[in-house]
Amino acid sequence: MIRSIETARLRLRPIAMDDVDLLVALDSDPEVMRFITGGKPTSRAEAERILQRSLGHRWLGFERETEAFVGWFGIRPSTANSRELGYRLRRETWGNGFATEGALALIEVAFTQPGIDRVRAETMAVNAASRAVMERCGLRLVRTFHLEWDDPIAGTEHGEVEYEITKSEWESQRAES
Repeated sequence: MIRSIETARLRLRPIAMDDVDLLVALDSDPEVMRFITGGKPTSRAEAERILQRSLGHRWLGFERETEAFVGWFGIRPSTANSRELGYRLRRETWGNGFATEGALALIEVAFTQPGIDRVRAETMAVNAASRAVMERCGLRLVRTFHLEWDDPIAGTEHGEVEYEITKSEWESQRAES
């Protein structure tokens, strides 16, 4: 069952259908959408469709101190034994460590579920900020790959990257800290 999560600075609560306005606003920032759509905003209808598919495995993040909306964090099923990590944050919150903090909380959620032995994440190879978050969370680069896009965005020619962490790696890292 999906539950609320508290970290040192964040309150994560399960996403709900009435959160569509927050997602539309988040996705209206061209810089937020740069590595996703080339800067194009998400329509309200598309945000509603995505939100419906995200119920049960996505959380909205809020600063505990101010209750300000930070963005969303997700850990969705990838295979029977793995989960895919994702996050999208408001530009005003970038550089404060919130992406790492929220992502680490969801990696813990994934690995405390029975049978989950791998967490993976993908981004464009040129998305250095997202790659840095993955690395700070203990994920390691697995591969670079190239996809065919009908409407490629800037940087697509460099490919996509996949990162992962296994449950045993995660447990070792926790034991060391």
